[in-house]
Parts: sequence; structure tokens; C-alpha cells
Amino acid sequence: MQPWAEKFYASTQWRRCRNAYFKKRHGICERCGKPGKIVHHKIVLDPVNINDPMITLNDIHFELLCQECHNIFHNAKYGVTMNGVHFNEYGELVQS
Repeated sequence: MQPWAEKFYASTQWRRCRNAYFKKRHGICERCGKPGKIVHHKIVLDPVNINDPMITLNDIHFELLCQECHNIFHNAKYGVTMNGVHFNEYGELVQS
């Protein structure tokens, strides 16, 4: 976790929002149907938008994922590039 995000993720507002979304999705991963673990922000949080509740606390920007699906997302989107190529958000191999 980035230092600029620590205060947000420790906040009561985030915890309440996270717990409510978890219950709304019945604790099930939205991608594979296994038990969910992580309420994932679909919009990548950064130092600029971390203080915007329309992004950070709006459940239209959430997705409940199991650990495996969360890891797959981050490894696919932010994984290591090789020989100047990587997979984009659509799973296509593109030049870096």
C-alpha cells in the first residue's frame, strides 16, 4: 500500500463502505464465484483522487474479488514487461 493511501484505508468511512459492499455482494467474488476477500476499486486510486469520495466511496466503482482474481488483475495490468511488450487492459499483447 502506498503511504498516501494508508489514512484512507484505515478510515471508518472506508471500512463501513467496504463492509456494506461485501454484504451487498453476499461475500462472493464477482469474477469467479469463490468466496470474496477484497473490495477492489475499479478506478485506480492515486494521490489526486484519493480524497474524492465520488471515486473512493462510491460503490459503482467497486468490485468484490477473491485473492486469486485480485492478483490476476494486478499482475495482468501491472505485471512485468518482457522484450518491450506487455498485455493491455483487454488482454492484448502490445509494445511498451
